[in-house]
Amino acid sequence: MTETASPDAAFARLDATIASRKGADAGSSWTAQLLAKGPEKCAEKFGEEAIEAVIEAVRGDRGRMVSEAADVLYHLAVMLVARDLSLADVAAELTRREGQSGIAEKAARSEGGSDVGGETRR
Repeated sequence: MTETASPDAAFARLDATIASRKGADAGSSWTAQLLAKGPEKCAEKFGEEAIEAVIEAVRGDRGRMVSEAADVLYHLAVMLVARDLSLADVAAELTRREGQSGIAEKAARSEGGSDVGGETRR
């Protein structure tokens, strides 16, 4: 029987692992190498992985979709660490938005001038 992985624990481990690679020898890991190339390269790689996830979503292959989604989450975490942020910061923002309709939340961001096209739906 396979145990269900705790998303919170998995994301916390991912955050910690990636943070530990920041400033490490670029030859020591792919993560350290990517972080050494700077935030712009991390963002570029995140974008590439996001496109691959979209392609798999359209194709409908569940296994490939899960694999690509994992790549997207990993590269999102790397991109965040490159800017001294973490998945925990994103989780805190999602928690802040809980119970608020997506329409109201987006309107509040638009009024404040911070909306760049993303939205969280509830």
